[in-house]
Amino acid sequence: MASTENAQLAAGLLQARPQPRLLRLLTVLTALGFAGTLALALFAAGTDIQQGEIQRIFYIHMPSFFGAFTAFGLTVLGGALYLARRETKWDHMALAGAEVGLAFALINLLTGAIWARPIWNTWWTWDPRLTSAAVMCLTYAAYLLLRAGIEDEERKRSFLAVYGIFAFVTVLITLFIIRIVPETIHPVIIGASPQNAQGSFEATSGVVLALLPSMLLWLTVMPITLMWHRARLERRMDRLNQLKMRVLDD
Repeated sequence: MASTENAQLAAGLLQARPQPRLLRLLTVLTALGFAGTLALALFAAGTDIQQGEIQRIFYIHMPSFFGAFTAFGLTVLGGALYLARRETKWDHMALAGAEVGLAFALINLLTGAIWARPIWNTWWTWDPRLTSAAVMCLTYAAYLLLRAGIEDEERKRSFLAVYGIFAFVTVLITLFIIRIVPETIHPVIIGASPQNAQGSFEATSGVVLALLPSMLLWLTVMPITLMWHRARLERRMDRLNQLKMRVLDD
């Protein structure tokens, strides 16, 4: 009887559920949107007078950070809902947010380093913004390491729900530190700063046309789509672990 139940569970696991229509639509929009915004950055935006072609990396560098902001924010939401309702789907959401957010944050760091090399003549400097961004990445990398290191499922989910909520402090620090610490050499794009006293930059032609679609894509569609795929994968992994436990019990 037990072997029959295990066989049915295995059959259900191997039979993949079709992707929801909305997820398929978001996947297509993400792929087309990424290609379209990349084309706008390369061909529609004018060449920066001072920085030249390297400035085009800005259209990925800044949106990727705000995409990470969205994903990490959903980790907070998923953790809070898990603590309130104890439903694993919210833990899956928190995990997906941490993984997608970390990927976006690393893209932000990497593109920043590539941009800094010709402009600042160095790949890295311990500027407050760069340091806080690195700490943010390490904080969420620790989140994933802790998830892999705690065996008790309920304890792990509860602990990481709380961890994910408090980890968002590093995101807020990274966002606002260039307005708090005047010693930073990282420019403030909107508003006055020690590096930008007039409060605005002289924009080349096509900047708004290239930047706004990229911001919209990275801030909303892309992180939500990737998180949805990751959460579905985690549900399947949970079902596989249930099957393994049943086989071991038998």
